[in-house]
Amino acid sequence: MTPPFSLRTTPRFERLARALRRGHPEFEALQERAGATLATDPYNHTRQHHIRKLEAVPPGEGQWRLSLGRFRFRYDIYGDEVVLQFCGLRREDTYR
Repeated sequence: MTPPFSLRTTPRFERLARALRRGHPEFEALQERAGATLATDPYNHTRQHHIRKLEAVPPGEGQWRLSLGRFRFRYDIYGDEVVLQFCGLRREDTYR
C-alpha cells in the first residue's frame, strides 16, 4: 500500500541530517521513524505523535514540528507532499 503522503527534503535538511548522523548514531533510526510517521499522519489526526503546528511561522520555514526524544523535525505540508525543512537537537538549556 502506498502512503498517502510523499516525503521530500530540502538541501538544508540534508546538510543538517548529515552532521547529526556523524555525531549521533541513533539519529538514523529516528529519521526513518519520523519519515514513516510523516508519510502516514503528518497532521496528527490520530493524536499518537508529538506533532504541533507552530504559530506565527510562515510557509517554507517549517510550520509543523515532530519531536522524537531530543530531536526535532520541522516540516511543511503542501497538498499530499511533506517537505522536511529542518532537523536538530533540542537545546540543553531549554527547560532549566
